[in-house]
Order: sequence, then structure tokens, then C-alpha cells
Amino acid sequence: MTLEELEQIIATRAAASPDESWTARLLAKGPEKVAEKFGEEAIEALIEAVRGDPDRLASEAADVLFHLLVMLHARGVSVAQVMDELARRQAQSGLAEKAARKT
Repeated sequence: MTLEELEQIIATRAAASPDESWTARLLAKGPEKVAEKFGEEAIEALIEAVRGDPDRLASEAADVLFHLLVMLHARGVSVAQVMDELARRQAQSGLAEKAARKT
């Protein structure tokens, strides 16, 4: 599965009734709640990274990716926009890119 395919699944679920879709129910609570859920999932992934269980980390990483895409959807940001930004950043070194953000 690609991120673009997951983005389409999320869009489909977002259009469903909140009574039938957990994604629609989360989105109905607003972008702030979606961001909070993303943060919770990110913390769970961090915990599993520290514990060192690869299977649990993979599971939590899947949750992080899913909720990141839900959060992007909530704010009208596409995967293509994120990929374009990543491509733009590849034009320079990571150190140069970080230095440019400080100005």
C-alpha cells in the first residue's frame, strides 16, 4: 500500500457517517482532536522504539502514519504537498536546510 492509497481510503472513510466510520467520528471532533490523537500515537511509537520490540514498533508506526494522514486531511494538506516539500529539501544538504529554517 502506498501513502497515496491510504490517503484515498481516509478520504472515503471521512465521507462516511460518524456512526459507521471511526475516521469520520474522529474528524467530526475537529482538527485539534485529530492532532491530539496523532500525538498520542507518536508517543506510543516512541515508547516502543525505546523498548526495542520491532513488531510492536511496526504496529505503532502504522498507527502514526495513519493518524498523520488523517491530520493532514483535517487541514486540507495532501500527501503530494508533503512529498513536494521533501523533494524540495533534497536539493540541499540536511545541515544547510536546517540552517535556512533558522532565518
